Amino acid sequence: MFNIVIFGKPGSGKGTQAVFLKNKYELYHISTGDLFRKNITNETKLGLEAKSYLDKGDLVPDIVTIKMLENEVLSNKDAKGYIFDGFPRTLHQAESLDLFLDTIDLKINATIALEVNEDELISRLLERGKVTNRSDDQDIDKIKNRFNEYNNKTSILINYYKNQSKFFSVDGKGSVDDITSRLFDLVDSLK
Repeated sequence: MFNIVIFGKPGSGKGTQAVFLKNKYELYHISTGDLFRKNITNETKLGLEAKSYLDKGDLVPDIVTIKMLENEVLSNKDAKGYIFDGFPRTLHQAESLDLFLDTIDLKINATIALEVNEDELISRLLERGKVTNRSDDQDIDKIKNRFNEYNNKTSILINYYKNQSKFFSVDGKGSVDDITSRLFDLVDSLK
């Protein structure tokens, strides 16, 4: 079983590339955003709890997110592997994921960061904002705030995974096909 964490700043192409990795390597794709929507729509206990935080404009606590993720993994034990998209975002989440996976004899095999400079990301996000009408992709201050959140929290994960020899960086610039090709080459070299 091969398990991947994919991360990068907003607009780096994580979601797009996660789908390509999922399809090529037959991985089960777990996106925290999708998990929240699924649990909220199905009005699960965890979904209702998450919604109560989101409705107030608060972040969903790690304990709720982690429990949703654990339930999703346990509900899909027949998967050939998992790709975690948008999780972990903090050191606590990464440690919790490792502890949980260890209880079911699994581990993260690779953590892949898509690297793109912030100027290009701002252009991508502003363009995406025009297409999707996402308000957080139409305001440069909000975009920069999301970058700061990433730099302050998620970038700490680089050292965490480097210390485990599981961190890999992929150039996220260029065409979607070029980026996908680089990702496939990396994963093929690790399997």
